[in-house]
Amino acid sequence: MDFLTLFAIYVLVVLTCIALVCKYSGQQQTPLTTLFNFLAKVVGPFTPKCLQRFSQWSLHRLFHERNNMFIYLHILLEVAVYAEYTYEVFGFCREMDTTLTSLSVPYILLAIKTFFFYLCIKRDPGTVTKSNVSGQLHIYKYDRRLFHPGVTCPTCQFLKPARSKHCSVCNRCVQRFDHHCVWVNNCIGGRNTRYFLLYMFSVCAMAGDIALLTGDMLLHLVLQSGFLMASYIDEHGQKQPAGPLFIVQHLFLTFPRIVFMLGFLVFVFFLLAGYALFHSYLVLVNQTSNEWYKSRGYSCQHCHPTATADHLCNPAPDRSKTYFYSRGLLKNLGEIFFPPQAVHKKDN
Repeated sequence: MDFLTLFAIYVLVVLTCIALVCKYSGQQQTPLTTLFNFLAKVVGPFTPKCLQRFSQWSLHRLFHERNNMFIYLHILLEVAVYAEYTYEVFGFCREMDTTLTSLSVPYILLAIKTFFFYLCIKRDPGTVTKSNVSGQLHIYKYDRRLFHPGVTCPTCQFLKPARSKHCSVCNRCVQRFDHHCVWVNNCIGGRNTRYFLLYMFSVCAMAGDIALLTGDMLLHLVLQSGFLMASYIDEHGQKQPAGPLFIVQHLFLTFPRIVFMLGFLVFVFFLLAGYALFHSYLVLVNQTSNEWYKSRGYSCQHCHPTATADHLCNPAPDRSKTYFYSRGLLKNLGEIFFPPQAVHKKDN
């Protein structure tokens, strides 16, 4: 049973790393930087200064500057999964008379996912600049709870439109800011939220479809081998029926890469499915991740460094009331897939 323990540890470590990256990307103080600073104090006296400067530069560049490392990691994991699927699972499934159409679906989903992945990376999320800020100011009204008129971005030096936020990673203000996604190396804002949603659902569909085909293959192998009726002799010399854990262990020892891939895909599917459903809920109520986080009472003066006392964030709003920017289900969906354009008022 050692392999089950190791696999559980692996899943826990990966889940923790992904959660930390998603939660703390773009923030100046993170658990990783805290740990790094502590270790730097301990080993600092024994470490060459050039190595210390390089480590600090690498850590800052990884989490606080735009870089493509997570895009490359995304592609690497994808290549590994599809290589294993093509090399082993595809052949086994063909021997079991699985239709070629069913086996081709993952490749079609890969093409769809790649298209939306590219759009998430390349499309402008809705950058607010000095040249377009006057029009951006009229897209949304200030709700005077989370967004207040007269607040200036201290970095960009112009009035902040309602629902916008300055991204410290990209060093720009983004209209209808949702969050900064390290996996696409771009902000998610008013202009590309639709692509991000479709990208997440396509990844879920891709992982789920390959997991189903792989699980069906392993199930057929177990049924054909007669393991459900098998038994073994334990350390006490007693005859024991082969239970589910024994069968899983046998499959892992016989097809280690396939079982490992299946576990990874199931993990990715449930993780991203939950995240996609959460974002779908936000879309339906016309709310962003940034606004959801602030509405839970976490917003404070540091969100608007130039705000006066009257502009400070109030306690979390009454969740029983309709969200300020919600205009109904269909209009909320329309706003995501057909983002409102900047309003240019004519002078009298």
